Amino acid sequence: MTSSDGLPHFPPPMIQDNVNGWGPCDMPQQFKDMPYQPFSKGDRLGKISDWTGLAFQDKKYINKYQSQFGSGSQYAYYHEEDESTFHLVDTTRIQKPPYQRGRFRQNQRNMRGRGGGRGGAQAQFQLLGKGFKLRDRDRKGQSGAKRYGKTQNIRNNKNQAPIKNRDASVTVRSDWVTIEEMDFARFSKLSLPNVKEPQDLYCCGSVEFYDKSYDRVNCKNEKPLVSNERIFHTVTTTDDPIIRKLSKTEGNVYATDTILATLMCCTRSNYSWDIVIEKIGDKLFFDKRDNTEFDLLTVNETSQDPPSDEQTSINSPRNLALEATFINHNFSQQVLKS
Repeated sequence: MTSSDGLPHFPPPMIQDNVNGWGPCDMPQQFKDMPYQPFSKGDRLGKISDWTGLAFQDKKYINKYQSQFGSGSQYAYYHEEDESTFHLVDTTRIQKPPYQRGRFRQNQRNMRGRGGGRGGAQAQFQLLGKGFKLRDRDRKGQSGAKRYGKTQNIRNNKNQAPIKNRDASVTVRSDWVTIEEMDFARFSKLSLPNVKEPQDLYCCGSVEFYDKSYDRVNCKNEKPLVSNERIFHTVTTTDDPIIRKLSKTEGNVYATDTILATLMCCTRSNYSWDIVIEKIGDKLFFDKRDNTEFDLLTVNETSQDPPSDEQTSINSPRNLALEATFINHNFSQQVLKS
């Protein structure tokens, strides 16, 4: 610029002085409330407008055009029904140090390959024996397997439902003497190689024919469940007349099918139960207690979402067991030909 007298003139720029101390001054009025996207001059130029960047990511260029200051979704619009709830979501990523960035790690791998990494100049002159290399490879494999096993256990523990402490089915008195205590782990590893093939000692009763029309029952061709008036006998071992007769000549350990099935599935049971063992001479009788829920069919006992423990709820364990037992008894008789 030149002044009126023709001499060059330099207008001094406006200098903003921070009277409160050292640091930046107040925001100018023309830049107030204006959004700002941080950027780095070292970023590579990529796509001008990426409409699918949030839904689909190209792994080939994921690190090539990636900004070190954050993603471009800072000003993404989230549509909602109420426009008054419109807001800007700050999803700016924390700036990572150079050793955590993708390109830096890739260059480090290349440098190690050329012997330029830490100790690379010495590594190219060091010769390792075959046995040392094999031991080092095995040691790395074992450490990786341990880390993988710990990760799997953590994931499985997160997926498992919390263990509920349930009340015992029988009150253990203080004057009782513990004869033997066996946990479920010993039952799962139990092996009986000397058990022989079973054989039928006594056959009694009669079997009715099955109605094959129930094979065609589906959602469109449905049939209602009909109540049945037949009596189901759920006797214990010592009250069974057939077992009483066989105990005089055959075997020395006796149990009904329900008691035996409960013992076989004890490692998977979550509800409390107990049985009574009576020893008469050299014979053992496995009995169940009177007025118990031993013969009821449980529902979702081993499920990740077990039924509620509230007794007043229609979906309590006892109410569901009564319903399942009632359905099983009536349906098993309804499918038979009269």
